[in-house]
Amino acid sequence: MWNLAAGPFLAAAGLLVLAGVPKVRDPLPLVRSLRAAGMPAGRALVRVLAVVEIGVGSWGVVAPGRLSAALVATAYLVFTAFVVRVLSRGGVLGSCGCFGKPDTPATRTHAALTGVAALAALAVALDPPTGAWSGVDAAALTTVGLAGVIGFLAWQVMAVLPTTSPAAVRSTVPPTSRVRPGDTA
Repeated sequence: MWNLAAGPFLAAAGLLVLAGVPKVRDPLPLVRSLRAAGMPAGRALVRVLAVVEIGVGSWGVVAPGRLSAALVATAYLVFTAFVVRVLSRGGVLGSCGCFGKPDTPATRTHAALTGVAALAALAVALDPPTGAWSGVDAAALTTVGLAGVIGFLAWQVMAVLPTTSPAAVRSTVPPTSRVRPGDTA
């Protein structure tokens, strides 16, 4: 299973690291999101959780195995449950701060991607690699490259795509430069 799930798993583990760092620096977006979802939260708790997130992601990348993959899967199952909870409550106005952007709220696509990441990690946990990084060859390097591409695309879908909705685009155009019906260009 490692051969099939390696790219998505490594991308998911790497995204944990990339998403955890902004939360350590500025925990307030996640604090607000947790509170809006009806959950208790504080800066210290969010920072501790972010450090754990970074640790789990790093472990998954450096030493992919049964336990590290199970922890990555658990993290993504928790994220999926959180996003679904937020969406079921009508969503929140701001993001959780995972990607350092205050304007990327949770979406159904976000929930789907975190669910897929959980499944990829679960597949690796059920059938882990043996010596994943021993004898690094062209196939291993290709897998790492594929993981980077998958991670980048997942980040684009979760952090950038929500900002390109018609409403988001309209909100970034200054009112004086908007074209009104009947105006000539």
